[in-house]
Amino acid sequence: MGRLGELEPVPRKSTVEIVSDELRSAIMYGSLEPGAQLGEAELAARLGISRGPLREAMQRLVQEGLLVSEPHRGLFVRTLDEGDVEDVYLARLAIEREACRLIMERNRGEAVARLTEALEALVDAAEQRDRVAMSDADQAFHEVLVSSSGSPRLERMAHTLLVETRMCLNALQDTYPEPSELVEEHRRLVDAIGDGEEERLLTLIEEHMTDSIDRLRAT
Repeated sequence: MGRLGELEPVPRKSTVEIVSDELRSAIMYGSLEPGAQLGEAELAARLGISRGPLREAMQRLVQEGLLVSEPHRGLFVRTLDEGDVEDVYLARLAIEREACRLIMERNRGEAVARLTEALEALVDAAEQRDRVAMSDADQAFHEVLVSSSGSPRLERMAHTLLVETRMCLNALQDTYPEPSELVEEHRRLVDAIGDGEEERLLTLIEEHMTDSIDRLRAT
């Protein structure tokens, strides 16, 4: 690392990394829908690249569990069934429950400040009744929650669930709570941290995750 103020080369992403990011984003936001088949020729043309980097990027996503390789058929975007979604939310619960516990042990004031800002973004999206913006703000709130724990490892664990979490949110959009209810659920989490009520906080985060599972089962 150079001296402060000294210009240094900007890290460059390889073509494979850029294409991987593009595919993850397309899967995350539903441009590549669950069950969709990925055609090499079409995707290479759309992305303006050769097939080599595309194949390597797609193999990365196979390893991450976002794409499924079916013999003699090709690659498909993974479809999350009820069991997959439940598993994602149970994994998130394990991560976020521990994040909540660490927040209560450490700097609650900083966590409340950061989460209040994230909550404001959710309020704005809810006022517009924009489901996509609400999903974005919902996911951002929980990323801030984990980040506020001060644990890089919990953050890394949460990051591995990022795309699958968004796929779950897309699946749940039709059963999303009313915007005001969604805001209130998140506001109660912030209030519990601010009030120093750890037991209430842990109960609320568990209810928040299990309610999502119940809503999906009801579809």
